[in-house]
Amino acid sequence: MTLRTDMDGFRPIDPITIRHDFPIFERDFAGRRLAYLDSASTSLKPRTVIDAVTGYNARYTANVHRGIYTTGEEATAAYEAARVKSARFIDARDSHEIVFVRNATEAINLVAYSWGRRNIRQADTILLTELEHHANLVPWQLLSQEKDADLEFVAIDEQGRLNQESYDVLLRTRPKLVAFTQVSNGLGTINPVREMVAKAHDVGALVLIDGAQAVPHGPVDVQDLDCDFYVFSGHKVLGPTGSGVLWARKELLDEMPPFMGGGEMIREVHLRRTTFNDVPWKFEAGTPDISAAIGLGAAIDYLTAIGMDNVRAHERDLTEYALEVLPREVPGIRILGPRSATERAGIVTFNLPDIHPHDVATLLDREAIAIRAGHHCTQPLHERLGEDATARASFNVYSDRDHIDRLAAGLRKVQRIFERPGSRAAVASQAVAAAR
Repeated sequence: MTLRTDMDGFRPIDPITIRHDFPIFERDFAGRRLAYLDSASTSLKPRTVIDAVTGYNARYTANVHRGIYTTGEEATAAYEAARVKSARFIDARDSHEIVFVRNATEAINLVAYSWGRRNIRQADTILLTELEHHANLVPWQLLSQEKDADLEFVAIDEQGRLNQESYDVLLRTRPKLVAFTQVSNGLGTINPVREMVAKAHDVGALVLIDGAQAVPHGPVDVQDLDCDFYVFSGHKVLGPTGSGVLWARKELLDEMPPFMGGGEMIREVHLRRTTFNDVPWKFEAGTPDISAAIGLGAAIDYLTAIGMDNVRAHERDLTEYALEVLPREVPGIRILGPRSATERAGIVTFNLPDIHPHDVATLLDREAIAIRAGHHCTQPLHERLGEDATARASFNVYSDRDHIDRLAAGLRKVQRIFERPGSRAAVASQAVAAAR
């Protein structure tokens, strides 16, 4: 299922009430409360997730799949329950198709290393896009260099949308693999995933989808998308860092060789030979981050109770509001990416004329407003856009219109500071511009 673009029939989210579930909002920042607008980088953690992690460490710490004593069995049950919850969250057919990893980056590297090194040959084509996060670019660069394969890239238009004519032309190269993001972390662009997957399958390609920015923003159904690999990070869906998921069709996982060797991923080990465990444990060597997986399960429970359709409707409302308010209230602001909230997730990327994004973020921090500034791990995208860096505000269930109003007011204040002749901020920014 692609991210829904309509908002009819959804239950409104009350961010003020939700913020009571997040301890960080109780913190005082020099007399101000935090306006956290960097959820695309990492999301905040509700108390239920924190308690789940603490509960494992305090009450039933043990390794999984090993101890036959009480706490060992409790740990294993909680760990495997998180796998079942992850499968249901993205509508996987079987929880055995869920491999726990540290993050989406590790998941993509696992596919590149295991499936890629077995299946990619000299002169094969791997098709990516100009929107990709470095995590869905660098592993394929390394693989293509090792195998002497070819990388091709789907172009974007002036609004940061994938050019489907470019995609159709590049599919004529009959790529072995097509890998692309469902939602751009740089611009918030929502890609037409289902249609792109179908076209790739028509030419015999497998498809990997980077869902790191999609899973937090709305319902995902991997069966409906009909992709072959899907990855996401737990820390972007209110879960702990160090948690993440690789989903793949079980027949692919069965055929793929192990990613790492060691304990847990084995069935039998002899001095000169080893037989490997069943999937998914074949890909989970050594002691995993047990508490992070359990925390991810708690985060999924939290979001499921809210309803991911409701999350999508809430973030679309905030995005529409930001696209309306920021241009009206902040003179000269330039917003990048699709102009319609129906084509983007809860991410708004922008620049202010003659003010470096790092300066913008630093000054907003004085107002307890947290945004991201830089290239957002998408340097090729920024090169394509002709930008050294950008500022980015991103939303989640705890975000509301007041946060956007504070952002607009903060940006006007930044502009006033830089308008003062000879101000330290203006001089510093001029020095940075001169150095570039």
